[in-house]
Amino acid sequence: MSAGYEIEFIHVGTGQRNGDAIAVRYGEPGAYKILVYDGGTLAAGETLVRHIKENYGTSRVDDVVNSHPDSDHASGLRAVLEELDVGRVHMHRPWEHSSKILDYFKDGRLTDQSLAARLKDKMAAAYEVEQLALGKRIPVIEPFQGMTIGNFVVLSPPRDWYIHDLIADFEKSPQAKAETIVTSAVDSLVKVVEGAAAKVMTWIDEKWDVETLQEDVETSAENESSVILFGNFDGQGVLLTGDAGVQALSRAADYTEGLGFSLPNNLRFVQIPHHGSRHNVSPSVLDRILGPKLPSGSVQAKIAFASACAECTTHPRKVVTNAFRRRGYGCYRHGNQSWIRHNHNMPARTATPLPPIPFHDRVEA
Repeated sequence: MSAGYEIEFIHVGTGQRNGDAIAVRYGEPGAYKILVYDGGTLAAGETLVRHIKENYGTSRVDDVVNSHPDSDHASGLRAVLEELDVGRVHMHRPWEHSSKILDYFKDGRLTDQSLAARLKDKMAAAYEVEQLALGKRIPVIEPFQGMTIGNFVVLSPPRDWYIHDLIADFEKSPQAKAETIVTSAVDSLVKVVEGAAAKVMTWIDEKWDVETLQEDVETSAENESSVILFGNFDGQGVLLTGDAGVQALSRAADYTEGLGFSLPNNLRFVQIPHHGSRHNVSPSVLDRILGPKLPSGSVQAKIAFASACAECTTHPRKVVTNAFRRRGYGCYRHGNQSWIRHNHNMPARTATPLPPIPFHDRVEA
């Protein structure tokens, strides 16, 4: 059997809460490499460890990637580091850049040390992962645009954008700019509204040729800092996005287009950003990442997964999966499975067949 790959999304969360815990195995029999992209909650991390041991027959993970410091992505990586033999950890360490961003903050009482301490405290799950790795003498590498991780290339974030724009705007940072206070308030209001969405939802009609996905959307700086990875396996392109938003996805497209490389022509599998939130994608950025809309009835030849637990009724948003389907992607999410799998040229494994998410003629307003 020649080179192949498999991507497996471990079930994370309960109710309306989701997270990401993803295992990727690739290569040739006898020489497979394993990458873990986020670990979800601590419980999901334990499930991820068992999954790797039982289904891959190994305790070795070559690369661990924490997409961004949110606890629903970082906490489970503790179990991975504690119970598996890890080669390298790739994660951002915002506390290491406090001296570069100190002048952005209004509070004159802040020092390099106090700012770093605050960032460590507010991003405790990610900081614990870093400390655990360093304690085990595992190399910790900050992933920025253009770097390689195994068979993957980092498409976003660019280093300067991350350090000089994103960190200071993290919700967990001291409020650096007046507009950041407004942004945080808006983000908090969005979370409240989305939390109530399962109880009260307004619906509008949508047709294949009438797309209601909004163009002008925003997500938090933490989410925009997500590490976007592109891998090419036997001509099959894979894109992992974490919770990236329009800004990060646009920079990823800028980077690949600058290299003369077409993402739409080379992608086979895509992680739907942020569990299918409508605040992370727009029609124009999807055209750049996935390609333009196709005629109605087109074959869904490519695959997109959303990390959304079985009980979640708010994600993935129907308006988002419709947008992916228009661009030729069959969309899938968790049902009651402990994991869902996409693979190419890999050993067969028993799994419950997943029904694709249909095109919806009514979507969230």
